[in-house]
Amino acid sequence: MYFKQKSNVIFRTYESFGYITDNRNFGYKKADDNESHIGDKILSESGAVFLSVLGRQAQTLDELAIKIHKQFSDVDIKTIKDDAIEFYSILERDGFIVSGESLQECEEKDIGFSYKSLEPETEERDFISTIRYPEKSTQDFLEEHFNGKPQLTSLHIEVISKCNERCVHCYIPHETKTSYIEPDLFYEILKQCKDMKLLHLTLSGGEPMLHRSFCDFLRKCREYDFSVNVLSNLTLLNDEIIVEMKKNPLLGVQVSLYSMDPHIHDEITQTQGSFEKTRTAILRLIENDIPLQISCPIMKQNKGCYDKVIKWARDHGVYAGDDYIIIARYNHTTQNLGCRLSISEIKEIIKDKTASDPKYLEQIEIEADKNKNIKPDDFVCSVCDSSICIADNGNVYPCAGWQDYVVGNIKNTSLIDIWENSEKVQYLRNLRKRDFPRCIQCSDKEFCTMCMVRNANENPQGDPLAVNEYFCDIAKINKEMVFERK
Repeated sequence: MYFKQKSNVIFRTYESFGYITDNRNFGYKKADDNESHIGDKILSESGAVFLSVLGRQAQTLDELAIKIHKQFSDVDIKTIKDDAIEFYSILERDGFIVSGESLQECEEKDIGFSYKSLEPETEERDFISTIRYPEKSTQDFLEEHFNGKPQLTSLHIEVISKCNERCVHCYIPHETKTSYIEPDLFYEILKQCKDMKLLHLTLSGGEPMLHRSFCDFLRKCREYDFSVNVLSNLTLLNDEIIVEMKKNPLLGVQVSLYSMDPHIHDEITQTQGSFEKTRTAILRLIENDIPLQISCPIMKQNKGCYDKVIKWARDHGVYAGDDYIIIARYNHTTQNLGCRLSISEIKEIIKDKTASDPKYLEQIEIEADKNKNIKPDDFVCSVCDSSICIADNGNVYPCAGWQDYVVGNIKNTSLIDIWENSEKVQYLRNLRKRDFPRCIQCSDKEFCTMCMVRNANENPQGDPLAVNEYFCDIAKINKEMVFERK
């Protein structure tokens, strides 16, 4: 009998337990996604040993038993085999591993992501819990185990600031797009991430494919078994990159497509011919079954045609998201906001969305209901709670877009030291809703999402506590529209 870990699963071992999860928190879904995700599990210390010997390549039970025996030398091989079969059967029914009578059968059962139509699964899985503490959620378990100390699970790395497009709405000033990360620094960051049990990496720029070592970066991420998202305009996609992307079943790509009208798209990127290159590259990724998500920011230039991008994506089985949230540049200049929709234009967009999707306002109301119990001691957002960002020069900052709030530099201080001891990180973690008294008292607060980078970038002094009136007005519109619907 052969066993192997499924290709879309991430596993990490800690001192006294193991953690296994599918890629649902980081991977991209198809337009018709049925949300049938595997989930995640906390495993006991012995369970973690049994799972740790499994890899991406199928192995026989005898091979696995010998490896397990090295950790439990006082237990006979037959007992180990019996326990392994029982434990692996549970994990297989839960969807984390596959087994087969041959190597080929194992590989055939490990069905990966595909845009091609597949026969629906007819066999119902008999879910048997492998959770060590079933009464706790995974997040609660981790927080309790680490005494409430935030765990870094996701890192955003800007491998290059240079870009071959000049998008009118970009929050990075084009004159600062001049440098790239040294490969040795990137590899050192990855090593530190592995030591910290990191799960996910986002690679971006600038345009990351401009970096001469981009394929080597992808290769090393795969070797370290990281889930990877690549943020790219895809205009430089080539055969070598596609081959490497296909090798990592935990990799996904996010690309912006602004319009199906080439002139409008190219007007936004300020790069002639960019639409055709991006559209062609998207189709190549679909053809190669590489998970993809399209982003379509709505602005003055494309407000009348953004919906055609959504339809085109849906027709190709790709999930596409759109929103009208444009933030100021990180150096507090606001020229890029000239393309941002006015409040009246946003109201028209919401009306259009409601007309085409009756559930649009219903979803806003559902989210508002979740916010009804906001308390002064609640956290402002998840900033520096599970993720952080690193620029190509080594600067570390809280989240994408907030690049002038440097909390450390990876060249001088280790990532774990910055994460645990930076005074600026501690300041952000200690902020609570009560630090925004105006927001706590606002009658529209349920329809609003506090975001400190929106505040900081648009404020001349970079103050994250200075409430941004523009987003207050959006919250008011959402509330009005929901009540009008009722």
